[in-house]
Amino acid sequence: MDETNQPDLTISRRDLLIVGAGSAAGAVATPAVSAAGAPGSPAAATATVPTARVTMEVNGSARTLDLDTRTTLLDALREHLHLTGTKKGCDHGQCGACTVLVDGRRINACLSLAVMHEGAKVTTIEGLGTPQQLHPMQAAFVRHDGYQCGYCTPGQICSAVGVIDEVRRGVPSHVSADLTARPLLSADELRERMSGNLCRCGAYSNIVDAISEVAGVRT
Repeated sequence: MDETNQPDLTISRRDLLIVGAGSAAGAVATPAVSAAGAPGSPAAATATVPTARVTMEVNGSARTLDLDTRTTLLDALREHLHLTGTKKGCDHGQCGACTVLVDGRRINACLSLAVMHEGAKVTTIEGLGTPQQLHPMQAAFVRHDGYQCGYCTPGQICSAVGVIDEVRRGVPSHVSADLTARPLLSADELRERMSGNLCRCGAYSNIVDAISEVAGVRT
């Protein structure tokens, strides 16, 4: 065979890189079809969202919701009951802005599913007091200027109410000197117990003063 008639199959390193990059981009741009099927396909049309009916007592009123079982308590309160006083901050349980009281105990609503609280009594910042009749903790925050931007304040107040109840029930903390003794309502105890509620504005000293007033202790 005459070698002069053979095609030139040589390729430069530059051309090879260009071809490879183009192939990779095409692969990324092509959406993968999951086992459930592409949107609009028969498989996708038959997929159902798991739902459940949940009844809770929220701020003294019985509320019944039909929810996606993956709905957090925070989203149920904000998106379904329109109680937007409870704030969504980090949505990872790290800032405390979503703190509410469930059966008297403080929890991060963003980390708890609504379906876990069937029959529970939930209290949000709206249920603690009203503008005409503030809860003592709300009034103390106002007097001591325990807020600046105010975004974390609902969670701070709900958490503070829970803290005082914890101390009165004898629940120890990391700074309790004797785990078997009744914890003291001290400034150190308050600071430790409130450490899960972050204030970007840095109003911590005023927050402690407000809680201390309600708790009846000196800082």
